Amino acid sequence: MDSPRKSLLSRLGHWAAELLLVFLGAYAAFWLTNHQEHLQEAKRRDQILAALENEIVGSLESAKTEGLKERTKVAEFRRALDAGEMPPIRPFAFTTDYSATDAATLLQSGGYQLLDVKTLIALRHVESTLRGGLSRIMHYEKLSDELIVPNLDQDISFFYDPATNKLRKRFEMYPEALQATVKFAQDLERTHTELLKRIQGERRRGH
Repeated sequence: MDSPRKSLLSRLGHWAAELLLVFLGAYAAFWLTNHQEHLQEAKRRDQILAALENEIVGSLESAKTEGLKERTKVAEFRRALDAGEMPPIRPFAFTTDYSATDAATLLQSGGYQLLDVKTLIALRHVESTLRGGLSRIMHYEKLSDELIVPNLDQDISFFYDPATNKLRKRFEMYPEALQATVKFAQDLERTHTELLKRIQGERRRGH
């Protein structure tokens, strides 16, 4: 008499077992897909961080080297100026291979989605420092092209007042321009160091 009931319970149990297997199979496939995507994202994230780290290390070394050279040059000019030696005025020129599209391309390739917010903020600080510093440098370079370059064949008295051994008023910007390059290098060193710390910390956490 219990046979039909047992048969129904058996079928229900078999059906429930099949449903559970289907569910587990689907979940396992979903988990595997997510896991593979996570591994791919982690790999891509580390590639972006590695590229950034390599770039920042080189830029930081360059900033330190150039900063030391500029500080030495400015200090010597200041010493000679304060001593009344009327040091020579040279054209103010600054070259850079900086391109705003480099970082933008790297970020658009996945950096915005994969990198830590603090790393992105540190990167923005570097970009802001570069743009602001280059803008100031270009301003002084323009003044140099207008006031210094056309007058390089002039006697030193064209640039200095012989009565005081001080720079003439229209050339008083020269020490300021030299100092701007020092500040630019210092700002770059500071922001690059902070970004490098963020990148290296993020890479360690990802391993």
